[in-house]
Amino acid sequence: MPFTHLHVHTEFSLLDGASRIKELIETTKALGMDSIAITDHGAMYGVIDFYKEAKKQGVKPIIGCEVYVAPGARQEHREVNGVRYYHLILLAENQTGYRNLVKLVSLANIEGMYYKPRVDKDLLRQYHEGIICLSACIAGEIPRAILQDNMERADALVREYLEIFGRENFFLEIQNHGLPEERKANAGLVELAKKYDVGLVATNDLHYVHREDSEFHDILLCIQMNKTFDDPDRMRFASDDYYLKSPEEMAALFPDLPEAIANTEKIAARCKVDFEFGHLQLPYYPIPAPYADDEAYLRHLCEENLPRRYQEVTEKIRERLEYELGIIHRMGYDSYFLIVWDFINYSREHGIGVGPGRGSAAGSIVAYLLGITNLDPLKYDLLFERFLNPERVTMPDIDVDFDYIQRGKVIDYVKERYGYDHVAQIVTFGTMAAKGAIRDVGRVLNLPYAEVAEIAKLVPNELKITLDKAMQESADFRKAYESSEDIHRLIDLARKIEGLPRHSSTHAAGVVIARHPLTDYVPVSISEGTLVTEYDKDHVEELGLLKMDFLGLRTLTVISDTIANIEKSRHEKVDIDKIPLTDGLTSKMLCEGKTGAVFQMESAGMTQLVRDLAPENFADLIPLVALYRPGPLGSGMVEDFIKGRHGEKEVTYMHPLLEPILKETFGVVLYQEQVMQIVQVLAGFTLGQADLLRRAMGKKKHEILMAQKENFLDGCEKNHIDAGLANTIFDLLTHFADYGFNKSHSAAYALVAWQTAYLKAHYPAEFMAAMLTSIMDTPKVSTYIELCRRMGIKILPPDINASSAYFSVDGDAIRFGLAAVRKV
Repeated sequence: MPFTHLHVHTEFSLLDGASRIKELIETTKALGMDSIAITDHGAMYGVIDFYKEAKKQGVKPIIGCEVYVAPGARQEHREVNGVRYYHLILLAENQTGYRNLVKLVSLANIEGMYYKPRVDKDLLRQYHEGIICLSACIAGEIPRAILQDNMERADALVREYLEIFGRENFFLEIQNHGLPEERKANAGLVELAKKYDVGLVATNDLHYVHREDSEFHDILLCIQMNKTFDDPDRMRFASDDYYLKSPEEMAALFPDLPEAIANTEKIAARCKVDFEFGHLQLPYYPIPAPYADDEAYLRHLCEENLPRRYQEVTEKIRERLEYELGIIHRMGYDSYFLIVWDFINYSREHGIGVGPGRGSAAGSIVAYLLGITNLDPLKYDLLFERFLNPERVTMPDIDVDFDYIQRGKVIDYVKERYGYDHVAQIVTFGTMAAKGAIRDVGRVLNLPYAEVAEIAKLVPNELKITLDKAMQESADFRKAYESSEDIHRLIDLARKIEGLPRHSSTHAAGVVIARHPLTDYVPVSISEGTLVTEYDKDHVEELGLLKMDFLGLRTLTVISDTIANIEKSRHEKVDIDKIPLTDGLTSKMLCEGKTGAVFQMESAGMTQLVRDLAPENFADLIPLVALYRPGPLGSGMVEDFIKGRHGEKEVTYMHPLLEPILKETFGVVLYQEQVMQIVQVLAGFTLGQADLLRRAMGKKKHEILMAQKENFLDGCEKNHIDAGLANTIFDLLTHFADYGFNKSHSAAYALVAWQTAYLKAHYPAEFMAAMLTSIMDTPKVSTYIELCRRMGIKILPPDINASSAYFSVDGDAIRFGLAAVRKV
């Protein structure tokens, strides 16, 4: 038979990154195979990357896992006859098989962790449906029995696996990497296949794509094991035979067993798992009586809060509310808003600091009425479409800042509310950066540390720099590369591992909440006692699961502690949400450049910008956050804004319709929302269409931009705007889209800045005591003690009778906290 279109390879670490998966699929296709199975060890990292890349290139992806099977019960943390676990290959035949595979991998991590995540026979019996099982390499249970000359046990194991999976779904796996153990195991496996009429399948352990990659794989192993290349005791592979072999090479390895090659194709034909992307799987929010559904309850909450937020409910407010509720319901996000409202409401009721908003969510009046945000979007001209756009169907994204010390309590509440098996944190992957790759490879090659460090220093200090880019930009780095064979080899190997995932960890903020137990959707593992998804945040969202960012913001802890200090020392209750947004003392302090300890305003550059702008109230701080970024600072925007504000430059507008939009920023296109409004007013775009155009501008999507430019010019023509001017304005907007900032985010963070400035101006000792407590385990303590002295606040020494654990207020002074004393 012609040996083409085979599925013959079963092992590859999916944690090796998207670039290697792409190379693997490309090579698979080039070798004439139209399907490939990949099984990671005990986990399913990167399955979505593999699936999408294979689909993109027209190769059939077969999804599986090489699980570890405990020799006894999975819960028993012990060896049996010197064995901790055996290998076993499981392939998902269909959607049921995929779900069962996810269950097995998850439960192996949750219940079976002993050196490795382990399943046992009971789990295999429970979740065998839809799974094709292969007996694995020589580390499998059956091959090991054969190698121990225990054919009686091998016989019993074949019967057991046939009983679990069924004759059609169990295959004996043979391999040939030139190992004598494989020859012995294969002979026994062939004998068992004949005896029990079990199918044989030929596979190949695949750890790198090309034979010449074996050295590169060795380097990765050494990095993983923290070993050097010349360490005689390190783990190493016996040959360079663990690469992607062609159908012809595989057939040549098993000339007497063509059926083992043919079975790979039969298995491939049976396996079909497809992922559904973009279908929402929002959790069910428990609706209280008498409300019929989540739409009715959301409307009730908004109506209930209208008089609390607005003294007079105008027609404009009512129209905006109806508009937003209509879009939210039409897009199916009623429960989303209720879920977010619920845990924020819990936080406020339990005294946990919550930020006034973050990102584009501040543009929603529904979010404002629910207390999800604390800024009136109508008052500050914030756009709902920048947040939720019916013409851009993506999940809304409400990231929330919490008091960083109490953030965990909110996550615990969410777990209790929706079920501990419905909530997890999200995996993230640390990658090997350019300099780190050089240092890692240098250590493995046992090169002198100082020499490697010097080479790494030659890589320019540039964000996301690559070694290829460093070669172009740094003559010294290029010269070093050409200076010796050792350095040449060092850098070449570093280029190969650069960008690959180095390790997995838990995302700092990401939390996923599922409608049903998470293991119905994604594999999970355990990290420090909490569930963590094995798919990253992007893939979790693609599968339609609700992903939230629960962010810990140190400043919110400082605000909460300041309020507690004020109540204790002055017997005053301060409601931070009700402080005046125009305050002479606060403005005077900022105008004098006294911005130390004020949120986001401590740097020398920002301090100077604050002084130049001379804010008179909270609203004047909003443009500061948008202006103090590399783009605006280097483009003349800042100078134009400041001069316009102080009347030192006449503000002009390219068209009269632009004046209402750009008046607040003195003719400068500063905010993304302004780009959207300009397109709406000049060319008649809806704000939804305008947001799509803004995104295309920001991402430089040329084809979309050109199509949209025609629409823009047509719209301008209908509004009787000169074609030349319309072209000029479009080009200007395209340029400014690079610098435009989200006004909603700027306004929300400006409010946090104003709150800290107000507390510092009115309650200096209480505020600075809270600030010192927040950083007492860092070297910044001395910096803030010096700031206290400049403010005229005396720092009293630690006192066993007078000190508390943390910095506290003692009259007009601050008493040093005992826990801040080194080694206490």
